[in-house]
Amino acid sequence: MVKITPNPPVTDEHESRVQSARNKKLDEAANRALDFYLNPTPKNETSDKPDTIFRIAPDVDSECLLVNLSENLASANAMLSDLAFDLEGSRRHVVLGILQVVELSELLANRVLDVVEVR
Repeated sequence: MVKITPNPPVTDEHESRVQSARNKKLDEAANRALDFYLNPTPKNETSDKPDTIFRIAPDVDSECLLVNLSENLASANAMLSDLAFDLEGSRRHVVLGILQVVELSELLANRVLDVVEVR
Protein backbone atom coordinates (compact mmCIF):
# COMPACT_ATOMS: atom_id res chain seq x y z
CA MET A 1 0.00 0.00 0.00
CA VAL A 2 1.35 3.39 -0.98
CA LYS A 3 1.06 6.16 1.58
CA ILE A 4 0.36 9.60 0.16
CA THR A 5 2.44 12.17 2.00
CA PRO A 6 1.10 15.71 2.24
CA ASN A 7 4.55 17.27 1.95
CA PRO A 8 6.77 15.18 -0.30
CA PRO A 9 10.50 15.60 0.12
CA VAL A 10 11.98 18.47 -1.86
CA THR A 11 14.24 17.38 -4.65
CA ASP A 12 14.87 20.69 -6.32
CA GLU A 13 17.87 22.60 -4.92
CA HIS A 14 16.18 25.97 -5.41
CA GLU A 15 13.08 24.88 -3.51
CA SER A 16 15.20 23.52 -0.64
CA ARG A 17 16.96 26.89 -0.31
CA VAL A 18 13.60 28.68 -0.29
CA GLN A 19 12.28 26.35 2.41
CA SER A 20 15.40 26.76 4.56
CA ALA A 21 15.05 30.56 4.26
CA ARG A 22 11.40 30.29 5.34
CA ASN A 23 12.33 28.06 8.27
CA LYS A 24 15.04 30.52 9.30
CA LYS A 25 12.55 33.42 9.21
CA LEU A 26 10.02 31.40 11.21
CA ASP A 27 12.67 30.51 13.82
CA GLU A 28 13.70 34.15 14.12
CA ALA A 29 10.08 35.26 14.51
CA ALA A 30 9.43 32.58 17.13
CA ASN A 31 12.55 33.62 19.08
CA ARG A 32 11.49 37.28 18.99
CA ALA A 33 8.02 36.37 20.26
CA LEU A 34 9.42 34.20 23.06
CA ASP A 35 11.93 36.88 24.06
CA PHE A 36 9.17 39.48 24.13
CA TYR A 37 7.05 37.46 26.57
CA LEU A 38 9.67 35.54 28.57
CA ASN A 39 12.55 38.06 28.71
CA PRO A 40 10.90 41.47 28.77
CA THR A 41 13.18 44.47 28.73
CA PRO A 42 12.62 46.72 31.75
CA LYS A 43 10.85 49.94 30.91
CA ASN A 44 12.68 53.16 31.54
CA GLU A 45 12.08 54.99 34.79
CA THR A 46 9.08 57.24 34.26
CA SER A 47 9.60 59.52 37.23
CA ASP A 48 12.12 62.22 36.33
CA LYS A 49 10.70 64.74 38.74
CA PRO A 50 13.26 66.82 40.64
CA ASP A 51 11.51 66.08 43.95
CA THR A 52 12.13 62.30 43.67
CA ILE A 53 14.67 61.22 46.28
CA PHE A 54 14.74 57.47 45.83
CA ARG A 55 14.99 55.65 42.50
CA ILE A 56 15.40 52.02 41.55
CA ALA A 57 18.03 51.17 38.99
CA PRO A 58 16.36 49.88 35.81
CA ASP A 59 18.70 46.87 35.49
CA VAL A 60 17.84 45.36 38.90
CA ASP A 61 16.32 41.90 38.54
CA SER A 62 13.01 40.80 40.08
CA GLU A 63 14.59 38.50 42.64
CA CYS A 64 16.68 41.33 44.11
CA LEU A 65 13.63 43.57 44.30
CA LEU A 66 11.61 40.85 46.04
CA VAL A 67 14.39 40.18 48.56
CA ASN A 68 14.55 43.86 49.46
CA LEU A 69 10.76 44.02 49.72
CA SER A 70 10.75 41.04 52.06
CA GLU A 71 13.47 42.58 54.24
CA ASN A 72 11.64 45.91 54.41
CA LEU A 73 8.44 44.18 55.46
CA ALA A 74 10.34 42.23 58.13
CA SER A 75 11.76 45.50 59.48
CA ALA A 76 8.31 47.11 59.53
CA ASN A 77 7.00 44.02 61.31
CA ALA A 78 9.65 44.33 64.03
CA MET A 79 9.06 48.06 64.50
CA LEU A 80 5.28 47.69 64.71
CA SER A 81 5.56 44.77 67.15
CA ASP A 82 7.75 46.84 69.42
CA LEU A 83 5.40 49.83 69.20
CA ALA A 84 2.24 47.77 69.77
CA PHE A 85 3.40 46.56 73.17
CA ASP A 86 4.06 50.14 74.33
CA LEU A 87 0.50 51.25 73.55
CA GLU A 88 -2.86 50.52 75.11
CA GLY A 89 -6.48 50.70 74.06
CA SER A 90 -7.65 51.62 70.59
CA ARG A 91 -4.22 52.88 69.45
CA ARG A 92 -2.79 49.45 70.14
CA HIS A 93 -5.56 47.83 68.10
CA VAL A 94 -4.78 50.12 65.16
CA VAL A 95 -1.08 49.24 65.29
CA LEU A 96 -1.88 45.52 65.59
CA GLY A 97 -4.14 45.81 62.52
CA ILE A 98 -1.35 47.45 60.54
CA LEU A 99 1.03 44.77 61.84
CA GLN A 100 -1.27 42.04 60.54
CA VAL A 101 -1.36 43.61 57.06
CA VAL A 102 2.45 43.85 57.07
CA GLU A 103 2.79 40.22 58.19
CA LEU A 104 0.45 39.03 55.44
CA SER A 105 2.36 41.09 52.88
CA GLU A 106 5.61 39.58 54.13
CA LEU A 107 4.16 36.08 53.73
CA LEU A 108 3.11 36.89 50.17
CA ALA A 109 6.54 38.31 49.30
CA ASN A 110 8.28 35.26 50.78
CA ARG A 111 6.00 32.94 48.82
CA VAL A 112 6.86 34.75 45.58
CA LEU A 113 10.54 34.43 46.46
CA ASP A 114 10.09 30.69 46.93
CA VAL A 115 8.64 30.24 43.44
CA VAL A 116 10.64 32.85 41.50
CA GLU A 117 12.86 31.40 38.78
CA VAL A 118 16.46 32.57 39.02
CA ARG A 119 17.88 33.74 35.70
